[in-house]
Amino acid sequence: MEENPSESEKGIWKLSVDGSSCITGSGAGLVLTSPDGWTVEYSLRFKFKATNNEAEWEALIAGLTIAKHLEVRRIEVSSDSQLVVGLTNGEYEAREDPMVKYISHFQGMKSAFRVLRILKVPEQKTSEQTSYRNLQPPKS
Repeated sequence: MEENPSESEKGIWKLSVDGSSCITGSGAGLVLTSPDGWTVEYSLRFKFKATNNEAEWEALIAGLTIAKHLEVRRIEVSSDSQLVVGLTNGEYEAREDPMVKYISHFQGMKSAFRVLRILKVPEQKTSEQTSYRNLQPPKS
């Protein structure tokens, strides 16, 4: 951690998101961290079938929704999904209906934030922090 973060980095919240889909189900996890280190960990288990890409989108949208409700204005998101990062940054174009709907929803949310950066990180980095399997409460 920097001792003297640059002025542009002060007040930046960090959001790590990760989605997963397998034969037993799908879900997502996210960790939202304030500039002073306060964290919110959240997991989602979907009651619908989702692809890995859809699970990644659901994690991103859930995280941004929580951040919006907490009145966060400056946020940096880390995702291991090349597709989601590429679509949000305008590097890719959505062609399939589900992706078109997700990007449209994301575009509508962007105005809630003064600063919104979406960064691609290696898969292991997000999985260690946000895997919904790691965040789930034990089954009773």
